[in-house]
Amino acid sequence: MSERRIVVIANETVVSPALVDLLERKAEDGDVQVTVVAPVNHPRQGYVVYYDTRRAAARRRLDKTLDLFRSREIHGDGVVVETDPVSALRDAIDLLEPDEILVSTHPQQKSGWLRRNEVDQMRRVAGDLPFEHVVVDLDAEHGEANVLVVANQTVLGAPLLDAIRARAATSPASFLIISPQGEAEGSYEEAEKRLLRAVTLLRGEGLDVHGQISHPDPYTAVTQTMEDERVDEIIVSTFPGGRSGWLRRDLLERLRADAKVPVEHVESDVPVAVGA
Repeated sequence: MSERRIVVIANETVVSPALVDLLERKAEDGDVQVTVVAPVNHPRQGYVVYYDTRRAAARRRLDKTLDLFRSREIHGDGVVVETDPVSALRDAIDLLEPDEILVSTHPQQKSGWLRRNEVDQMRRVAGDLPFEHVVVDLDAEHGEANVLVVANQTVLGAPLLDAIRARAATSPASFLIISPQGEAEGSYEEAEKRLLRAVTLLRGEGLDVHGQISHPDPYTAVTQTMEDERVDEIIVSTFPGGRSGWLRRDLLERLRADAKVPVEHVESDVPVAVGA
């Protein structure tokens, strides 16, 4: 029997163990080659669009999925595309000539694709090809916490790094560090260097850490990130008291009221030089 080609269209749910389990069962019936197509999320709010951060979020999820494929001996690859899911499927059918289509979404109440009837549109695009829609409830199935870390000038401070290490030692967790960065906060290049150094340092200790520059307003940066990522906990790092513009703008109170997840606050007294 020839190898069956399966195209999977998924974004936020792509890293679901349930989705990987389904593909593993399909592989038991014969050789399969899976191509995962991850359309980049489009912004739903905010006056500045940091498009590269959305692409980076999709890439992280896709990489985790491909790691799961390798651990289950599923033959697969994947690509992040900058288009809507219906166009992504149409292009995938033209280029890959698949034997089967699998679309993964959140449940109805959380899925923008379902609210916009994009799954039905994809079903029509698939035509006579076998088409399966899988609903994934990430809140019910995840076993690893996703921790969002918000820091800019204090990202290399010992109190924050120690807080991340302590959290990692408590239970399985991955960390996304976002650095809200605008012209008022200084050099974009310096912010990138600080962030890269923090990520490199923590990864060198075996932690699952990613980082990205984000919207200059920290509250907006968090809300936009929570649209793209599942966030279970938040750690915010600031200067102490009156030195912190974020604290003067009541960032912690606003996040604790609106984010609906635990918010931890860490203070670092002085910024750390990039080359320190």
